[in-house]
Amino acid sequence: MLDFTNCNIVDIVAHQVGNQTNDEGFILAASLLDTEDGRLKELLIKYFLHPFKDIEDCYSFTFSDEDFTLNPLYQYASSIFSERKDFKTKSESIAKHLYEIALHPQIKSGDLFVATFDNISIDGELVKALGLFKSENRQDFLKLSKDSKEFSLGYDDGINVDKLDKGCLIFNAEKESGFKICIVDKSNKSNDARYWVDFFLNVKNRKTNFHQTNQFLGITKQFVTNQLAEDIEVSKADQIDFLNRSVDYFKKNETFDKQEFETEVLASANVIESFRKFDKTYRQENEVELSDNFEISAQAVKKQARAFKNILKLDKNFHIYIHGKRELIEQGVDENGRKFYKIYYENEA
Repeated sequence: MLDFTNCNIVDIVAHQVGNQTNDEGFILAASLLDTEDGRLKELLIKYFLHPFKDIEDCYSFTFSDEDFTLNPLYQYASSIFSERKDFKTKSESIAKHLYEIALHPQIKSGDLFVATFDNISIDGELVKALGLFKSENRQDFLKLSKDSKEFSLGYDDGINVDKLDKGCLIFNAEKESGFKICIVDKSNKSNDARYWVDFFLNVKNRKTNFHQTNQFLGITKQFVTNQLAEDIEVSKADQIDFLNRSVDYFKKNETFDKQEFETEVLASANVIESFRKFDKTYRQENEVELSDNFEISAQAVKKQARAFKNILKLDKNFHIYIHGKRELIEQGVDENGRKFYKIYYENEA
């Protein structure tokens, strides 16, 4: 989806943003950063853009009452895209906005980079982009210097270009619906750290095929592993079978139909009723909007399939991998009260 081969950094500035709840201030840069050095530019593109190369999920700006035009970052991005003039002043407004919303005491201070890019290819179209990147974790490193045959060892701290903590790319595309946005947020998965996505950026998922496929498979996994056994008596083998059939449906079909999925995968009327209740509650509580019909994203299926466990663990003695054909497994209890599984097969590998 994204190609940075011909990308170029146009302007870049760095500001230091603290946590005002912890009585930390912010420092605004006096001037833009010089990136004329070729090697420095390569490292910056690696640091800023490479974490986005495999991202498929996209967002757009939102705000109260869904009026995204009131979102401060939408306004800053629109202004930067329309005119390069006063880029530094506009970047300062972005840094102040981050400072104002980062109120939780556990939010780390850090360096905020604001940059503009030319010639990023998204879905085959070359566009400009505004990048916002926050570095929260500095690392120590050793420096070994050599003068003739004399070596000296020193140390310093800096930013690891292989580890972007938080970032977003705002593409100058689809402005009329809140811009197209990609996000990286790897430093902290706790609710306290959602400030980057929910409060600073204030975005919502776009209803892309990737997003809908990923979300529906996630809901299905949550239902089978956490809710199904509470509503209906099922064995672990039955749960694994439901998970396998769910993934198989998405692998075998190009389009998703919710009614067809329920009939083919869930089958039982009781299971379907239980799933519908769970699905409705989950969507309401998590503010998820999904269509009943959409094109299936193979990338999303591949991503989610890794999280669908098909291992049946029996005490500490046996692990049984179940890939299909639930009818070849029988469960029972012998005359001594010992539980057992009976497995039928044709060939032994």
